[in-house]
Amino acid sequence: MAYSVIIHIAGETAITGEVDELPKSTDSIITVSNPRQRDGKDLHYINNNVVKVIWPLAKVNFIEVLESADEEKIIGFVRE
Repeated sequence: MAYSVIIHIAGETAITGEVDELPKSTDSIITVSNPRQRDGKDLHYINNNVVKVIWPLAKVNFIEVLESADEEKIIGFVRE
């Protein structure tokens, strides 16, 4: 299951992409598929034809995990 994430890298703008699995406490890198800016535009420091990028976790401040489309369909309590 792929996770959509927003990665905040030190000294750079936030990056959106997908990861196959979330990093564990023992990992030192994160592999991101389809890296792009939050507005969907290409990153200026990565070639246009790149589909995966590996970043060292030492450069990552924090990672936000976005909800999947399946989780959006779940209906919680509704007050009528």
